[in-house]
Amino acid sequence: MIRLKDIVLVRDKKTILQVKDFHLAEGERLAVIGPNGSGKSTLVKVLALLEPPTSGEVFFRGEKVTTKNSLAIRRRMAVVFQEPLLLNITVFNNVSQGMRFRGIDAVERQRRVDYWLDRFGIATLRNRKPLNLSGGEAQRVSLARAFALEPEVVFMDEPFSALDFSTRLELLESLGARLAETGATIVFVTHDINEIPYLTDNVAVIDGGMIAFKGGLDSLLAGEIEAPSVQRLLRPFKKVGYTCFST
Repeated sequence: MIRLKDIVLVRDKKTILQVKDFHLAEGERLAVIGPNGSGKSTLVKVLALLEPPTSGEVFFRGEKVTTKNSLAIRRRMAVVFQEPLLLNITVFNNVSQGMRFRGIDAVERQRRVDYWLDRFGIATLRNRKPLNLSGGEAQRVSLARAFALEPEVVFMDEPFSALDFSTRLELLESLGARLAETGATIVFVTHDINEIPYLTDNVAVIDGGMIAFKGGLDSLLAGEIEAPSVQRLLRPFKKVGYTCFST
């Protein structure tokens, strides 16, 4: 679905991202992990066409992304950030707003908003404004807004990192169920390996702006990958023994 070829991104004369060849298949769910400052969020921005690379090529469904077609392609994607970034309007209107910008008619907007508010368990909050929402409720609104667009690919950049444990667990369970229903292509950035099994068993490790590993979570945790960057990432889990939330 998305391919990066010979991508280099430079900021302030520093190379932030350097990806030789990367493929994201249709229907793939990929977790992206790595140390702080490794380039995880930058990778998502390039994949989501939010930041153009300094050099290299991005392809979407085989079509090269250019300045002429990037906006049209970006409208086929949705992004969920760590902060919900909600407007000071009702929950209903926040979820509806992106569809309004994309020219979707009122009847269809109503149907999708009702559906996704229900699927994320926030239908009763439809008339509330963001100031009256908890952190978990606000992030559910953000997720509903993204999925209401019916995007071909959804990018999520550490969407649960600011939430407490119980809220994070509830959202991971809810989101995992929703992903199973939609079959959407997903890129999920996280700093916590424990979150990954709820959403996928496919992982990419990025370090120093380069992809050090892409494959199964089981292979990663089994120590089959000898790359020093991967081993450094897993060191804390080896000391305490890896356990994930799910049972």
